[in-house]
Amino acid sequence: MVASLAEVKYNIPDSLKKYIGDNTLTVRSPGRINLIGEHTDYNNGFVLPAAIDKAAYLAVTPRTDNEIHLHSVDLHDVYITSVDSIAKSTVSWPNYLLGVVEQFKLAGILITGFNAALTADIPIGAGLSSSAAVECAMALALNVLFAANFDKLTLVKMAQKAEHDFAGVQCGIMDQFASMFGKKNHVIRLDCRSLEYVYEPLNMDGIKIVLLDTNIKHSLASSEYNVRRKQCETGVAIVQQHNADVKSLRDINMEMLNSYVLPIDQVVYNRCKYVVEEYNRLLDACCDLEQGNLTAFGSRMFETHYGLSNLYEVSCAELDFLVAHVKQNPAVLGARMMGGGFGGCTINLVKEEAVDDLIEQTAKVYRQQMHHELKAYIAKIEDGSNIVR
Repeated sequence: MVASLAEVKYNIPDSLKKYIGDNTLTVRSPGRINLIGEHTDYNNGFVLPAAIDKAAYLAVTPRTDNEIHLHSVDLHDVYITSVDSIAKSTVSWPNYLLGVVEQFKLAGILITGFNAALTADIPIGAGLSSSAAVECAMALALNVLFAANFDKLTLVKMAQKAEHDFAGVQCGIMDQFASMFGKKNHVIRLDCRSLEYVYEPLNMDGIKIVLLDTNIKHSLASSEYNVRRKQCETGVAIVQQHNADVKSLRDINMEMLNSYVLPIDQVVYNRCKYVVEEYNRLLDACCDLEQGNLTAFGSRMFETHYGLSNLYEVSCAELDFLVAHVKQNPAVLGARMMGGGFGGCTINLVKEEAVDDLIEQTAKVYRQQMHHELKAYIAKIEDGSNIVR
């Protein structure tokens, strides 16, 4: 199953049109890919994400009372609350919206009632950060609707905090940043410690970004994400006993890990080792991009997957199978799992002329060996969050 992402023109989805009136604000906020630099954002490292042409669309219409009516077009569900009674829902999807409303209230913005209808064409569970897209869509809409005048970085931080407090996932800032700051045909080299960023042009002549979706989302994903974050913090705490200047894994090198962490906890050492190596790998990969050497860049993607699977242990059999399978194909420059892990997509750099055959053959073998259907998406890099209407 192949879904081309190349035709998106930021038109309002047909399913959303019945929710749109004369005073409705409609925003689009995209999902993201991350070429390299996984699980480094919450460790104050570097990441290299880009917004894609799959997005969440949100139509927000002011009401004359204080009620909030949330409509999930795709789930055919409605959630009703009031501005004065914002609280976590036992149903998960409203929390990504309500958490953002709460952040605006905490910032002192006077929020009144509204209707919000949500739809998205971001594959759920594929590791493309659909949750961040929804949060950023709401943040941008509220910023305009209630004239809050927050800059984009403030909106990103509010969206991230909403995911922490309402969705319960202690995510780094990459997903929301990429969704809000994405730029067509560029990747973002983001320093997650300083939040300084540089747009790096991505020359993909003759190469396509192919996302192979395992169609799997293991239940470990959210809980183990928080466990990994805690393990990294444990490693930092061990090193801090010997070096007070260390604030995060960003400040730690392999010599420190070998001297202080390895003798105490092998598992924590492995987690930290992957992150420290990934910092350096990303900076080398940026040099590859600047030199136009996608072959070298792709080889680093394979190295990243090895680390994610064997050191950070956030992969799964399905992801490992897909990476191992395409690695044998000379038309594939690089591949790795992408996102939080335990399912979702692999991201692959594939020579354009080989894309169709690769997808067809891989889907057949995946079905035979893993007993699941494979989904595939050809991703195009697009602009970040914007007002559609």
